[in-house]
Amino acid sequence: MVLEGNPEVGSPRTSDLQHPGSQGSCVFSSPGDDAQPGEEPIKYGELIVLGCCEEGGEETEAQRGEVTGPRAHSCYNGCLASGDKGRRRSRLALSRRPHANGVKPDVMHHISTPLVSKALSNRGQHSISYTLSRSHSVIVEYTHDSDTDMFQIGRSTENMIDFVVTDTSPGGGTAEGPSAQSTISRYACRILCDRRPPYTARIYAAGFDASSNIFLGVENESNVLQDGSLIDLCGATLLWRTPAGLLRAPTLKQLEAQRQEANAARPQCPVGLSTLAFPSPARGRTAPDKQQPWVYVRCGHVHGYHGWGCRRERGPQERECPLCRLVGPYVPLWLGQEAGLCLDPGPPSHAFAPCGHVCSEKTARYWAQTPLPHGTHAFHAACPFCGAWLTGEHGCVRLIFQGPLD
Repeated sequence: MVLEGNPEVGSPRTSDLQHPGSQGSCVFSSPGDDAQPGEEPIKYGELIVLGCCEEGGEETEAQRGEVTGPRAHSCYNGCLASGDKGRRRSRLALSRRPHANGVKPDVMHHISTPLVSKALSNRGQHSISYTLSRSHSVIVEYTHDSDTDMFQIGRSTENMIDFVVTDTSPGGGTAEGPSAQSTISRYACRILCDRRPPYTARIYAAGFDASSNIFLGVENESNVLQDGSLIDLCGATLLWRTPAGLLRAPTLKQLEAQRQEANAARPQCPVGLSTLAFPSPARGRTAPDKQQPWVYVRCGHVHGYHGWGCRRERGPQERECPLCRLVGPYVPLWLGQEAGLCLDPGPPSHAFAPCGHVCSEKTARYWAQTPLPHGTHAFHAACPFCGAWLTGEHGCVRLIFQGPLD
């Protein structure tokens, strides 16, 4: 399922996204046949996995509102929990291939027994089977298309898959282990991109097999990807970014400048009077630093970590804010590091509730008002950085920092 896109969604510059690919994947740095030596390849767009969480499938403490002390951060926004490796990563740039590998419709067959047809038994023949009834199917044979590039997405690790995606369901974890059950198809969808301007990208969602055959029950109504389109793989949601969207987006350098500017203001804990500071992304996602800012997600008051104010009669590890007396989850603040999910380079002024991921006001309000697919029929707003379901009236909270007393 493709949800209509929003042109306001931003993404970082392309130089921050290039990684060496593995054999069988041609989407990382393959120059097009029109590219001159030294020129960047034509980029069709980028796919970003929403809500990459830690392995294990358990709720985080922030999602449950159970925080007993500084612990290792469970959500790895900006990369997979096990690291971005080869074709399995949190984001992927689709660029023009050295040689076209797209396909286009050629011959149509109306038959009653599609599984014994020659088209489906030939591994070298691309085909699509439309099942209209128990006794009637339509097979469309496909031939090579020199005007398009094809990219295939799914859970399978076979070489024919360009982007290997595993489950990152909101409120859950990343199912990467060999025994983990997955709801994502081994061959989930294909994206065909025109090799000539305006480089239109079209998605074909279905279950296709190792013989290059696609099986559909119904035909898609609209499959043109727009900037900000959400692609539901029934276990993970992908965000599609266009080159035009990349130009309007903040860069990783801008996000780092915002972090440094926020720390230069020397925010203080209003009770302990200690100076707070957002940790550098370079230090990794470990336990919260002693200067880590923490927030009461119901009111937005920012403090340093402390162990008082527990209100267990109100729920597991509920805390009472010492400034306004509101009771709710008390979590560490972490800056959102996936720039492709940010709408603008605004200051880190808001946090998602209850996970504590920080971003600009515009970004926070956009995602808090955007229901993401959950299961096959449900939608729920979630943090785009970790996948935690958003709670509270607005799904996010304005952060209230106290400046230095001097």
